[in-house]
Amino acid sequence: MENTKELTEHSSRVERKHRDSFGMFDGYDSCSEDTSSSSSSDESEEEVAPLPSSLPIIKNNGQVYTYPDGKSGMATCEMCGMVGVRDAFYSKTKRFCSVSCSRSYSSNSKKASILARLQGKPPTKKAKVLQKQPLVAKLAAYAQYQATLQNQAKTKAAVPVEGFSWGSYINSNSFTAAPVTCFKHAPMGTCWGDIAEGVRVEVPNTDCSLPTKVFWIAGIVKLAGYNALLRYEGFENDSSLDFWCNICGSDIHPVGWCATSGKPLVPPRSIQHKYTNWKAFLVKRLTGAKTLPPDFSQKVSESMQYPFKTSMRVEVVDKTHLCRTRVAVVDSVVGGRLRLVYEESEDKTDDFWCHMYSPLIHHIGWSRSIGHRFKRSDITKKQDGHFDAPPHLFMKVKEVDAAGEWFKEGMKLEAIDPLNLSAICVATIRKVLADGYLMIGIDGSEAADGSDWFCYHATSPSIFPVGFCEINMIELTPPRGYAKLPFKWFDYLRETDSIAAPVKLFNKEVPNHGFHVGMKLEAVDLMEPRLVCVATVTRIIHRLLRIHFDGWEDEYDQWVDCESPDLYPVGWCQLTGYQLQPPAPQSSRDSQSSSSKQKKKAKSQQYKGHKKMTSLQLKEELLDGEEYSFLQGTSDQESNGSASYYIKQEP
Repeated sequence: MENTKELTEHSSRVERKHRDSFGMFDGYDSCSEDTSSSSSSDESEEEVAPLPSSLPIIKNNGQVYTYPDGKSGMATCEMCGMVGVRDAFYSKTKRFCSVSCSRSYSSNSKKASILARLQGKPPTKKAKVLQKQPLVAKLAAYAQYQATLQNQAKTKAAVPVEGFSWGSYINSNSFTAAPVTCFKHAPMGTCWGDIAEGVRVEVPNTDCSLPTKVFWIAGIVKLAGYNALLRYEGFENDSSLDFWCNICGSDIHPVGWCATSGKPLVPPRSIQHKYTNWKAFLVKRLTGAKTLPPDFSQKVSESMQYPFKTSMRVEVVDKTHLCRTRVAVVDSVVGGRLRLVYEESEDKTDDFWCHMYSPLIHHIGWSRSIGHRFKRSDITKKQDGHFDAPPHLFMKVKEVDAAGEWFKEGMKLEAIDPLNLSAICVATIRKVLADGYLMIGIDGSEAADGSDWFCYHATSPSIFPVGFCEINMIELTPPRGYAKLPFKWFDYLRETDSIAAPVKLFNKEVPNHGFHVGMKLEAVDLMEPRLVCVATVTRIIHRLLRIHFDGWEDEYDQWVDCESPDLYPVGWCQLTGYQLQPPAPQSSRDSQSSSSKQKKKAKSQQYKGHKKMTSLQLKEELLDGEEYSFLQGTSDQESNGSASYYIKQEP
């Protein structure tokens, strides 16, 4: 009984011992100079490779000095290593927890104190007493932090896709995903920073038999959009317990979070026997490594706040008549995507999905201001609770100068067909509106009343000068019923007594977008815009991307601009709580030539338009026209500047 009592008292004392700067239980670490040196000699790990410099650097005592710019938050005493609320620290600089630590820092005891901490020795009695001073403030800050995490977790409810896992899909096929920085409109798209392979984080330890939730440090092995393949520290080249998780999830923290929040760091059960001094192991492995910024979770939460609210009224394209707009009301907002219900829909089933930065939505009064057709609502006054969305919330277009040489009615050009986004077609400017907007019709398939004309802005990346497809080796869809094949622009312009829109009026800006052929992403099926699907970039023509929906035939590919708000990083659906459409299963691909066409056609009825004829293969030859000549462009590569991939030959 006495031995049992002694063991109980001993374990109680162990739990009461001061947690070290990693938040480790002292019971998992025998801290002495001998074990430290032997552990160091036994280790054979390579030095941590240098990583981008913008992420927080883990100091040589294992603790991350949070908020080095002097802003409020947690702070670490540079003398004794105590962690506490910054406002409770001493002096204007808040570098020390007390007057004595400030004085001791400049004395000869500084070196001995830091050396003792690195060797795993407990802090001095004085440091233990001083730790009580900011305890209340620390607990209050921690409670506030936990509340923030809980609110954040509510907006991150994962939507599981039965039978599909991005991690397994990428691992089994060695796929590469487009980086988050390619998607400026997505959460963290503009503040992703230098998160890359090798960055260390603190995550829950699932290889543990303890009844409470404990954590351990893991390193990023591979990144795929928001998703990261993680490996627990200490597993070296052993990938048996590697796991995928969303790096923006509420359980992912920067190194040092356990120490500041009082959570224990416990090594995985599978490797507990590998080292006797885990503290020394972590010091060696983490010194000089990079971790997430201390405010990473806050940035994630802020980037998922959207200005559009339910009950806001907007003008949006009429999906049954593309030539006009209608009033719709925001019914829900998911990840920046809006479910809009047309105002006249009594049962709220007549809806339309688009992103808040889509060029298809505008503020109330936009149609009248530019001369666009508009369907007036039978509802004479706003319904209770509905209000107009402020104009500043909508995506701004570039200003244009239409005073000089400008687009004119009847001019010919090439345009992505809004009813068949896999095709670029021969098109005509049917009407010139105000503020740079144009009404475009697809030659050979226009409705007599112009109900399928579509509005593009002059700077739109979806319209191109005559000859764009030819020089970039893209199939151009000729007018329906046009018999003189292969299609040649020079002959067609002469036959129709038309002129081509001047090349200099088109948008030739090509951003450094970062996409490459073969990259995976999540993309909206714009023929059924409520669906977000697993997709692949298959071609890149300057800023134009060819998006293939995995598991579907190539004829359902879509041409999309590199800055389209309908493209998202891998993991976006999980992060925002949106349903992801997985690839068509292998069993159905063999019979896809018949079954998938019917299924996809049913999806395409969203626009209620006629499906355009399949593009005809054109021979790869330069135009032999007298008025225009072209520079040969590259086919499947992106251009990082204002590309001169077409020019007008001066007479």
